Amino acid sequence: MRDNREKLHDILEAIERIDRYAVQGREAFEENELIQTWFIQHLQIIGEAARALSAEIREQNPEVPWSQMIGMRNVLTHNYFEIDLDVVWLVVERELPKLKPQIEAPLQALS
Repeated sequence: MRDNREKLHDILEAIERIDRYAVQGREAFEENELIQTWFIQHLQIIGEAARALSAEIREQNPEVPWSQMIGMRNVLTHNYFEIDLDVVWLVVERELPKLKPQIEAPLQALS
């Protein structure tokens, strides 16, 4: 079974993978179905890793938007035909940069 440290690392890795293509900008995202799919897949990974973390880690780090991460994963996974690409882009552009240091802090505490 994967431990909390590995799950937090999964979140950071997914953010970094999204960042590789986010630098191309919104136009590339809107025009490229592969980038859209890439972002969606890695946002699902972020949400799934957040869901699988222990309640203790989530409670110790209330500044991290755990429920929003898990909720987005649920929408992306179960309501695939209702995905709003504008929302996906906003999360990538505005939320992931804030999320990265929020995930790094508990990861460092576990190291």
